[in-house]
Amino acid sequence: MKIIFNRQYVSDAVAPLMCAVSGKSTLTAAEGILIEANEGGNCVMTTFDLEKGMRVQIEAEVEEAGAAIINAQKFVQTIRVMEGEKVTLTVSENMQACISSGKSNHKMTALPAQDYPTIPRLVTEDGFVVGQAVLKKMLSKVMFAMANNDQRPVLNGCYFHVSDNELLTVSCDSYKLARCAAKATIENKNEDGSALKFSFIIPTKTVNELYKLLKDDEREDVRIYMSRKNIVFNIGDMIFFSRLIEGQYIDYDRIILKSHRIFATVDRERMISALERAALVTEEKIAGSVRSHVKLDFEEGILKVSAVSTLGSTYDEIEVEQEGDRILIAFNNRFLIDSLRASDAEKVRISMTSALTSINIEPAEADEESTDLFMLLPVRMKE
Repeated sequence: MKIIFNRQYVSDAVAPLMCAVSGKSTLTAAEGILIEANEGGNCVMTTFDLEKGMRVQIEAEVEEAGAAIINAQKFVQTIRVMEGEKVTLTVSENMQACISSGKSNHKMTALPAQDYPTIPRLVTEDGFVVGQAVLKKMLSKVMFAMANNDQRPVLNGCYFHVSDNELLTVSCDSYKLARCAAKATIENKNEDGSALKFSFIIPTKTVNELYKLLKDDEREDVRIYMSRKNIVFNIGDMIFFSRLIEGQYIDYDRIILKSHRIFATVDRERMISALERAALVTEEKIAGSVRSHVKLDFEEGILKVSAVSTLGSTYDEIEVEQEGDRILIAFNNRFLIDSLRASDAEKVRISMTSALTSINIEPAEADEESTDLFMLLPVRMKE
């Protein structure tokens, strides 16, 4: 195999591939990039860490077609330090790879392409198309509530429900829950023309990488295909794919309380500012560990924000529109900040019942295009 690349072009193309390179796999091939050079003059590069994968197609001068696996880290580092506009990759029959540019060359061992892990099907009969900006905005509202190492596997990801005119995303980590539903133009890609209705759970790591790949451009779409165990995203020239989490998602509607009796409408930015000041007390910045909770005292249209720890104390007051009795309630400050930041409303409505009952945070004004809800459990206050 012999390929000539534009150095800057291939360097830019390889960067997103690194998100799917395995760093701890017992399978050496999963630590590499599968490079396939075709006679037509294009080159396909794939990375796959057995959970998620990425594939890009780039233009190249293919002098000799072939395929091989090159260690991803060494390939990226070598391309980065090479000089010159053109870079040549050559792989001999005895699997010796040579990357050269001008009078410089670097040699490394390659692996045969057949050693690469089996990649799932990247095109299926079931799928749909949605705007990248819509999907990215929805993910930004629920990502913070995804679990990472929960004993219930279904919580270690984001739940999606897709219908013909609505996209719903839900995440929950046992302490906080985020739900975002949006009306969206969803193009049906079912080949049989059947009604669009899908439900699936995407792993947390996949969601985090997907968010980085999506654009804010409302003119750009993402094509999504699904099988029983995998999901595939076609994003421009990139194909991003991942396994799905198997299992039935929690009954989130049942655990969201809808009969609260105390309500407060507050300016979201002002409340976040007060909580950030409280964070100087509630969090140790060096270790990032929570040292104490933040107390919220809602009384007669005034929200009193306070916290006390070995680092000091803090106190703030914010005017609110309140309905119902006085309530004193405490939270993990960082969880509360994250819940408020996930909303994009100017004012939020906080619904409460007691100091030990979960609260709901919603936009104060209804939005015809989307409905957001963030639920958060309080913490028991120390005497």
